[in-house]
Amino acid sequence: MALTVLVTGVAGFVGSHFAEYALRQGAVVAGSQLPGGSTDAIAHIEHDLRLFEVDLREPVAVRRLVDRTQPDWIIHLAAQSFVGTSWEAPAETLANNVLSQLNVLEAVRGAGMQPRVLVIGSSDEYGDVQESELPVDEDAPFRPLSPYAVSKVAQDLMGYQYWRSYGLPVVRARAFNHEGPRRGEAFVTSSFARQIAEIEAGLKDAVIRVGNLKARRDFTDVRDIVRGYWLLLQHGRPGDVYNLCSGRAWSIQAILDFLLGEARVRDIEIREDAALMRPADVPILVGDPGKILDAVGWRAEIPFEQTLRDMLAYWREHVASRRRV
Repeated sequence: MALTVLVTGVAGFVGSHFAEYALRQGAVVAGSQLPGGSTDAIAHIEHDLRLFEVDLREPVAVRRLVDRTQPDWIIHLAAQSFVGTSWEAPAETLANNVLSQLNVLEAVRGAGMQPRVLVIGSSDEYGDVQESELPVDEDAPFRPLSPYAVSKVAQDLMGYQYWRSYGLPVVRARAFNHEGPRRGEAFVTSSFARQIAEIEAGLKDAVIRVGNLKARRDFTDVRDIVRGYWLLLQHGRPGDVYNLCSGRAWSIQAILDFLLGEARVRDIEIREDAALMRPADVPILVGDPGKILDAVGWRAEIPFEQTLRDMLAYWREHVASRRRV
């Protein structure tokens, strides 16, 4: 009998990539998305999914989802995931991220089920890390610097509590920055690629608006990340937590320079935009992937240069398709 995996937030960036991977492994994939939400990211696989429109903030609806899907595994990817939005809407971010996961875990507990559950945290939980503390391992303290990061700390600790209190087989992941095709245009790497594609197509002036270019982050391809999530669902130890990261830092400036080098247009002006600056930012954040390598044999494999090329190709095609409509 095929494994059934419930993917919350299946129509999102990571959810769509995870669903693709799970289907290739022969799993039955059930997915939830917000009522009326876009399915563009999963249009190419939608006919292979069991798709449900569910507001995860509604406990009864979540219980019905769990009862109908009877999952062997659950990966909880649904979240308000953009740090910038969390500054503008902190209450909504906390309510959405914390309550949605609470309802999923309560639905499982109430049904007397024992699916393996993967709770998705973030490197933002570590927050205000000093360079002398790098690379960050799973024992580093939490020093969150945004409402989004606070919500992820709460999700992380909730996952531990449900394992410890109720024996639910919950595994926790802390993913560092991950990028790839279909990344939302609000995120910095995708924003650069989109702007370049629009400049190449003559849809905007040859100006790219930027925020803090000095920050350095640990970037991994999303297709490597979802492979890591699959391995953790298979073999991760319940109650434990694992970093998913490359162990290498890229500055935002270096990413911009690489994408400009791939551009088909020269003489693009770079213009700083104060609106893109954050109230608080960490200069550098790099993770230690040693624990997940030892536990399940995972490491990042796709060169980040390829990730950036694929992202730019995605936006070129997306911009071209918009012009054809």
